[in-house]
Amino acid sequence: MKPEVDLRVYAILDPTRTAGRDPLDCVEAAARGGATLVQLRHKDVETRALVDLARAVIRRLHAFRIPVLINDRVDVALACGAAGVHVGQTDMDARDARRLLGSERIVGVTVHHAHEARAISREGVDYVGIGPVFATSSKDPQDPPIGPSGLGRILPLLDGVPACGIAGIDHANAASVIGAGARGVAVISDIFMAEDIEAATRRLRAVVDGALQ
Repeated sequence: MKPEVDLRVYAILDPTRTAGRDPLDCVEAAARGGATLVQLRHKDVETRALVDLARAVIRRLHAFRIPVLINDRVDVALACGAAGVHVGQTDMDARDARRLLGSERIVGVTVHHAHEARAISREGVDYVGIGPVFATSSKDPQDPPIGPSGLGRILPLLDGVPACGIAGIDHANAASVIGAGARGVAVISDIFMAEDIEAATRRLRAVVDGALQ
């Protein structure tokens, strides 16, 4: 059975952005704080090491029942038994990812522009990440931030596919992303670069839940 996609606090774990701390301890702290979905994003690592790390993350989060997705790498998701993948516009086509993963795994995709959003209904994805909403060092600087208003303009083009905001989102601006119509926020730094990851995640979760109400 396909896991539920709860986008409220979508924690993106990048081991290069944990302030030098063990990524497994970091992701567990995020889970204790109320993360609802986790993506493992590690661009500069060999495949075997990424598979091993992904398996360790899945084991660490098993008791929390939080789905773990792999950024870009469908092969790694299959090898480690992850709940699915998240692909960008220059990664594997979402339809190909779906064919390889089957119907019981999650496929998410990033959308930057209106024409990409209009194609979503044909791609069989479970959710969309829209961004960059705000400026951030983790995204291509050639993609200018669209802001909550830009996110709000893209959402109606998705034919009902649930969406979260991506990039530069923290506890101070998350409510504006939810107010624009997103169902959640995808976050790296405000969670994993925080001094107290569990407390930071709990604070973000409270902001998102409050805005959704």
